[in-house]
Amino acid sequence: MSRISDIEAAILGLLYEHHHYAYRLEQIIKKRGMRNWADIGFSSIYYVLKRLEEKKLVESKMRTAEGKPSRKVYTITEEGQQAMQEKVQEILSENKKQIYSFDLGMANIDILGPKKAINCLNDYLKSTEERIEFLEESIAMHESINSPYNVIALFTRPLALLKAEKSWVENFIQKIKESD
Repeated sequence: MSRISDIEAAILGLLYEHHHYAYRLEQIIKKRGMRNWADIGFSSIYYVLKRLEEKKLVESKMRTAEGKPSRKVYTITEEGQQAMQEKVQEILSENKKQIYSFDLGMANIDILGPKKAINCLNDYLKSTEERIEFLEESIAMHESINSPYNVIALFTRPLALLKAEKSWVENFIQKIKESD
């Protein structure tokens, strides 16, 4: 079976729900806030669709509607459905190592000295708090429109992680102050 990347899985997952043309995929990605958890740019959608078609995971057909230009509509194939099921099983079955650039900064924090390090970490806390606020607003909005539980979970999970991260950074700042 064909292995698919995370970005291919993001597009394939949308096609698993329903056939779409490329611009409609962009609209769905934007509406669902998928860029908060998937690294998928507008220009990459077309490239990914082409790659999925080459792998025979999607098929396309030109469709015309009266008074509108013809559009290429993409549909997931049986092979694409199988590849997507396997990808979801793989992703949900194992906690894989995540690489964060923040850790690179932490490894080299002594370069800055305590005062600059604390200033940077306070800026990090501020951006973390802004992100927490955004996620809380997103959760409230999705709950108000009765979004499915898995869609709401795309916001509650990172919220829980950010709250833990915020607490850790606050404690780390305190350790820097105590050691200075």
